[in-house]
Amino acid sequence: MNSFSEVEKAYIAGFLDGDGSVYVKLTKNKSYKFRYQVSAYISFYQSQIKNQFLEEIQKKFGCGYLRKRKDGISEFILGDEKSQIEFIEMVLPYSKLKKKQLKLMGKILKYKKEVKNADDFLKICALVDEYRLLNYSKKRKILTKEVKKTLRKEGLITP
Repeated sequence: MNSFSEVEKAYIAGFLDGDGSVYVKLTKNKSYKFRYQVSAYISFYQSQIKNQFLEEIQKKFGCGYLRKRKDGISEFILGDEKSQIEFIEMVLPYSKLKKKQLKLMGKILKYKKEVKNADDFLKICALVDEYRLLNYSKKRKILTKEVKKTLRKEGLITP
């Protein structure tokens, strides 16, 4: 991602602020040590009529993937942590509307690497809960409270 000029970095930040999303969510995953997975995504949205524009951006980034939704919208998604961290560092100085989300995602990605026990994992879950306020999320169903209940039931934390 080093091949972006300062003007391009500012443009990408503006595009994200207007037609993008930065979110982190918890999903159930029994194969994970703490029974839940922290999933982070940075997405850009555009009408499928303008899909070529997203293809060009993906090519410039050299990572991520494109998805065509059934509602006529195309998405360019950065789903891997390395790309997300590089992206955050690149656009954070230019973002206006998504600055808090980008900072929070960066914090979560950093802490994710340092998780040693269930209590550490619960701290990350609490940070993920903060996205409800930042992104006006009404659909988010898995919160720290549910994770804590599962971890107690599984004997991974004590009451």
